Formats: sequence, structure tokens, C-alpha cells
Amino acid sequence: MATAGPDLLGALPAGRGGATRGAFLWGRGLDLAVFGGSAAVALALAALSAGGALPAWGFLLFVVGVDVAHVHTTLFRTYLDREELRRHPALYAAVPLASYAAGVALHLASELTFWRALAYVAVFHFVRQQIGWVAIYRALAGERSRLDRALDDALVYAATGWPLLYWHAHPPRAFQWFVDGDFVSAPWLAAAVGPLGAVYAALAAAYVARAVHRALVARAPLNLGKHVVVATTAATWYVGIVATDSDFQFTVTNVIVHGVPYMALVFAYARERAVEVPGSLLARLLAGGLLAFLGLALALAFVEEMLWDRLIWHDRPELFGGAVDEPLLGPLARALLVPLLALPQATHYLLDAVVWRRSHTRPAQARALGFRSDGAGNGHGTGAGGAGGTADVDGSGGAGGTADVDGSGGAGGGGSAAHAAPCSASREA
Repeated sequence: MATAGPDLLGALPAGRGGATRGAFLWGRGLDLAVFGGSAAVALALAALSAGGALPAWGFLLFVVGVDVAHVHTTLFRTYLDREELRRHPALYAAVPLASYAAGVALHLASELTFWRALAYVAVFHFVRQQIGWVAIYRALAGERSRLDRALDDALVYAATGWPLLYWHAHPPRAFQWFVDGDFVSAPWLAAAVGPLGAVYAALAAAYVARAVHRALVARAPLNLGKHVVVATTAATWYVGIVATDSDFQFTVTNVIVHGVPYMALVFAYARERAVEVPGSLLARLLAGGLLAFLGLALALAFVEEMLWDRLIWHDRPELFGGAVDEPLLGPLARALLVPLLALPQATHYLLDAVVWRRSHTRPAQARALGFRSDGAGNGHGTGAGGAGGTADVDGSGGAGGTADVDGSGGAGGGGSAAHAAPCSASREA
């Protein structure tokens, strides 16, 4: 994710005065519904659930319908846009080819090596997405203080990193990222959980104190969007990993909050882009509105999961047919096929770290991220990058710098599959 790109460089005002929607991407109500609402649904499901394994309906709704589907929405930002492909042909050819080659090499080393590598790439992607959302809200509000950026980043890293530390230090858990054993078992880290938990608490207290100071002393407007993202990140990661120990609760508290905002962003982008390129494939697809957008993503997600189950896992015949006792493929066949089936999410992780960055941001993307343009080159919005700066979303730029939305540039994540297949009932990216 990113905000203003090079085309709008210098068009975005440095302060807060020009934002047509305030410090929100799509408007107060919609932002709160997407970020706060998705977290509220996830936490409510976790609270009402008795835990246990993810049932078939949950797999279909949350893994296929959110986790895997959101991965495929990346197509609307990339491969479905012919002009985008012409601008960056090497990128869009090299990423899937390199991902597949690396995947085959890792899988030939061992199946666990492949899934472990993919799991850690995925979790990094998940963490950086939250850093990115916070950065874009900081940019939209015109918060250019290095202190704000440092404190925001430190707290989000703590809110995600501390539960991950707990996970590594307290094996086994009743859930996994992709497959059993993909995360390293490190019970010796248990001694660090308490002290680093205290650091996390101190950062949270400092964040609240800073927010109060900005509101009461600096008289700055309340940056509600940022606070919602920070609070929901802390709540969902804690509940899904630490407070509960269940595949169902882990899945709902992570894939919903991760996938829904990403799909909202891509849909906002696709609508803006369709206006710029009428008559294109992208515009024709978007003529069907949200139903067409979701319909294509859901269809691709279902087909992907069916292939995973029929060719690799054989554990959901009630959804995809086949039988649980079908013979498994041999090691070489799996080494060639598994990385191919995992290619949508691997490509998604890598492209997401690039396409939402400042250098790839054009007017449609800037508008989708809340930075308005009137079509005459006059931007309306705020930039956290300082005068003439841009706000890419990971807030990586200080004053006069840039900030990319997912820190590493990535915006969303995605996953798929049952068991290990991109996200077996667990968090995908």
C-alpha cells in the first residue's frame, strides 16, 4: 500500500488542511466498518466459540472465502491491468518464476524446509501489513513527528511480535501456520516472555500517553483510524495466539482482520483504475461492481483449494470430492506440484512488497489510499512525508520522506489451502 506516488509528488499539501475525507482512507463510517467491524466480528466469533478444529463451514467461509480469496484479488492490481504489465514486464515475469524455482529447491531439500520458509515469509508479511495501515493513517493525519513514527512502529511490532514469541516459547499449540512444525520450537525462549511482555506494556502506555498529549496539549485532531488499527491488532493477535489455543479461534482472529481490509483496498483501487482505463479488461470486470470483484476472487479461491485437496491433502472430501484414502504423490511430484500450487500466495507476498510503494503509485492508487486528486494535478489530502513528500504506507520516510504501506511495501497477504496448503485453517498471509 502506498499513498501519494511520484505522479503526485509535490501536489499533496504538507499539512492536514486539504483532506476531503479527513484522516480516513474511504470515509469515517466505511473505515471503521472495515477495520473495526472486521475485528469485532472476529473477536465475537472467538468469544462465542468453544474452540476446537475448524469445521467445514468455517474452512469454506474463512479460509476459502477470505484468506485465499484476498490473495487472488491482487490480480486486480497487477496481472489484469495490461498497461501495468507493460510498465513493469520484468517484475511480473521474474517474481513468479523466481518464486517457483526457489520453492522447488526448498521442497527438494525437505518438505518441512519449504513450509517453514514460506511460513516465516508469511508472518513477516502479516506484521508489515499492520505497520503499513498505521503509517497511512499517520500520513493522512499529517503526523510527521519522528517520535510518532518510532512509537507507532515499536508498538505494532510488540503487539505482533510478543504473541509470536509466546507461540515459539510454548509448543505445541493446537494450531499451525501452514503445517505442524513449520515454526521452530523454542521453549528456551520462555524466559524472555515476561520481560518482553513488560516492554510491550510500557510501549502501550507510552502510546496512550502520547495520544492524550496530542489531543489535550497539542490540540491535534483525534486520529481515530490509526488508534483502531493499533487496538484491533493488539486484541486479535493476543486473543488468537495467547489467550486461546484453538484452530478455529486462531483462524478467525487473523484471516478476517487481515483479508477484509486488503480486499477493500484493492476494490477501491480497481474502481479508481477502471475509470482511468475505460474499455479495458479491468474496467469490463468492474462493470459488475462488488459482486463481480468478489465472484472472480471466490471462484479462483475455490478452484485453488480444490486442487490442493484433490492432489495433495485429501482431507475435505465433503467439500471437494475425492476420498481421504487416495494415494499421495511421490516426493519428486510433490516437490514440483506443491510450489506451483503455492505460487499465488508466494507471488502475492512478493508483489505486495512492491506494487503499493511510492515508486509504483499513480493517481488511481493515491486516490484509493485516501489522497484525493481533482484530475488537474491538484491533490487533496495530507502527506506524512513532509512538504513535497509522499506517504507510501509503511511510514518509512521521516519528514520529507516516504512511507510505504506495508513497511516492506506489502499491503496484504494471503493464503490458502487446508492443512499446509496456504493456510490450513490457520493464518495465511
